[in-house]
Amino acid sequence: MANTSSPNPPAPGAPPGFEDDSVVVADRVSTKPPPMYRVLLLNDDYTPMDFVVGVLQLVFTMTREQATQVMLQVHRTGMGTCGVFTKEIADTKVQQVIEIALEHQHPLQCTMEPN
Repeated sequence: MANTSSPNPPAPGAPPGFEDDSVVVADRVSTKPPPMYRVLLLNDDYTPMDFVVGVLQLVFTMTREQATQVMLQVHRTGMGTCGVFTKEIADTKVQQVIEIALEHQHPLQCTMEPN
């Protein structure tokens, strides 16, 4: 008499006809974090300091103290780091700063660079 049982019996509660050797196991894919970008605010001689602080609070959700520190860094050194983000988020924040500055007729500039 021939053995009709499968070499790998189904797991308890498995649907009829299901065998353990029919399970497909996906290969592990190693991922790496996305490249990050620094968003930089550039100094100019015309944009009021209070406006810069307000933009930093609005766009980068900084506290008033944090925004004041970044504004002073921009004022003293010519540029300041607003944050480090993925490319899409950094690009969006740069555009937000530029749009707000244009709406208020200030020459404030913002840019991004690879971190």
